[in-house]
Amino acid sequence: MNTKFLYTLSFVLLFITNIKAQENIDKVLLEIAKNNKSINANNQFLETSKLKYKTGLTLENPKVEYEYLNGSSDATGNQKEFYIVQSFDFPTAYLKKRQISEKQIAQTYFKSAAYKQEILLQAKQYCIELIYLNKKQVELKARFLSTDKLHKSYQKKLKNGDASMLDLNKAKLQLLTIENEVRTNASLINQFNQKLQEMNGGIFLNFRDLSYPLISDVPDFQSLINTLKGQDPVLKSFLKEQEINLKQVELSKALALPKMEAGYRSQELLGQKLQGVHLGITLPLWENKNKVKHQKAAVIYSELQVDRHQTAYYSQMRQLYTKYERLSSSLEDYKQLLATSNNKILLDKALKLGTISTIEYFMEISYFYSSIDNYLQLEKEYHQVIASLYKYQL
Repeated sequence: MNTKFLYTLSFVLLFITNIKAQENIDKVLLEIAKNNKSINANNQFLETSKLKYKTGLTLENPKVEYEYLNGSSDATGNQKEFYIVQSFDFPTAYLKKRQISEKQIAQTYFKSAAYKQEILLQAKQYCIELIYLNKKQVELKARFLSTDKLHKSYQKKLKNGDASMLDLNKAKLQLLTIENEVRTNASLINQFNQKLQEMNGGIFLNFRDLSYPLISDVPDFQSLINTLKGQDPVLKSFLKEQEINLKQVELSKALALPKMEAGYRSQELLGQKLQGVHLGITLPLWENKNKVKHQKAAVIYSELQVDRHQTAYYSQMRQLYTKYERLSSSLEDYKQLLATSNNKILLDKALKLGTISTIEYFMEISYFYSSIDNYLQLEKEYHQVIASLYKYQL
């Protein structure tokens, strides 16, 4: 196959994006969400937590006692006592406990979602890294073919006396340099595929995509942050913690009310049977001391946690958006430059016509290759920052 065609094909691949890439990345993320051992363990922890928060919502166990006392003489007789009693907190306490339980379960879902998002974001970043490496491998192989062709051409010219050993050595050095880059890049591709395999529970994925996912227009910063703010599971978790602490204050107040007990009691002695109702009350004079104060302090702490997270969230998103704007501008500049000029073709013609030396050719071609490498790097970083901006949608 003509090397110029191969090089042109690889150059065109730098700008190709299609829906297939999005589908493939989405498929990888679905597989990892299903097979990742950390996510599966966290899902099990979620189920455990749900059961945990559903305990302690009912009445305490009833207390049952039976006594049989043997008399020392017939005159004394035997004594029998039966006693059953149910103690319970002030009724509003059970309502508060159930409300707290529901909020704790909801908070667990938010924590689980945040944990899962971090893992899926890492997986998506690996996919983007692999797309970059796969595209770079196509580019490097095209460079290798082109340089190999030039090297073989100089070998023939040297035999015919039309080229110097210096020219041949320069071409050979360039060929070895590119060959080493191809091997290094292939090793990196293997490493990141292994990382994806580890995240996928040991199941190999072999991600070979060359196209980045389609990206819709990114709105202005304020619109973006207003949209994504409501999707942040970490913020939702902190807000839910604040609600839980407020309910804990109400529960502490309810538990500070008298605790009651009711039951049935019977007694048999000397042929007589006594039976009746048992009523009791526990005065919470010391047991719950400072509990309300403690919960109020917890409310203040949770409010500070919400404020701290919102400040950190805004700062992080601002940094990401600023980076996105910078990368977007630089990427567009490189796109225009590379789309309107192909110095490789011009340099090949100039070398063939003898208007530039071999040293000048390789020096200039290295500048051109460097521009393509910079473009590929910028393109990768651009898609990585987009993935970070929209991680709450994973």
